Amino acid sequence: MTSNRRTFFKKTGLGVTALAATPLLGKAIAPEKKAEFAPRKIPYELGMAGYTFVKFPLEDTLRMTQRVGITHLCIKDFHLPLDSSEKDIEQFHQKCAEYGIKGYAVGPIYMRNVDQVNQAFEYAKRVGVRMIVGVPNYEMLPLVDEKVKEYDFRYAIHNHGPGDELYPIPSVIHEKIKNLDRRIGMCHDVGHTWRYGYDPVKMTLEYGDRIYDMHIKDVTEASSKGTSCEMGRGIIDFPALFDAVARTGYSGKCSIEFEKDNTDPLAGIAECVGYYNAVHDMM
Repeated sequence: MTSNRRTFFKKTGLGVTALAATPLLGKAIAPEKKAEFAPRKIPYELGMAGYTFVKFPLEDTLRMTQRVGITHLCIKDFHLPLDSSEKDIEQFHQKCAEYGIKGYAVGPIYMRNVDQVNQAFEYAKRVGVRMIVGVPNYEMLPLVDEKVKEYDFRYAIHNHGPGDELYPIPSVIHEKIKNLDRRIGMCHDVGHTWRYGYDPVKMTLEYGDRIYDMHIKDVTEASSKGTSCEMGRGIIDFPALFDAVARTGYSGKCSIEFEKDNTDPLAGIAECVGYYNAVHDMM
């Protein structure tokens, strides 16, 4: 059991001894004396980041997403290309509907020039979503500012941690967008934030009013050597993170982006979903 999980069990009163003793305690305490528990209303939903399934076709993606009980997908262009026809888009949505899944955003989409910005906004409009997760070059930000006003979309810039020369962490994004239209915000990838050496809990509290999407993953250490792992097995304090998210009033999606094994991800995703639900059940 990792220190992160030990901390979670201590906070929730479910230490190893308590778990082992639960059946005995259940017999000893009369039902009328058990404490009432009213969980906090959580204003955000679990989603799935499409990049999790970079090695899989759409139908396998939808099947696995359905199996873990997730109903919202951030659409990647390898499942629905940017130049898709109207028929392609219609068939995509029909296939998603067969599995009870809906696309809530598109991206991340890299935008290095004017044509790519224009294409991305038209693509999102044709797909029928109202948020783009993007990675625009700095010189494209004035055009993005114009486009969010024209299309009335939200635009969430994704941070990618070490090696990202544009947007490694939310504070860098905020510095670039603070004077732009409020529809431009960020997609906070909490794992990449920790890999850059910054606490994602503090970043969430500080910049929560401009966080419009979240990609959640755990990582093994707070450095560029950190790698993706199942939620609860790494160093991120998820109970504190989700508490911070709730405190900001965030109402978007917290989308799992599982990168530990892109060729066989289902068991790891299922563990992440179980851990997420367990944390929220105790909030």
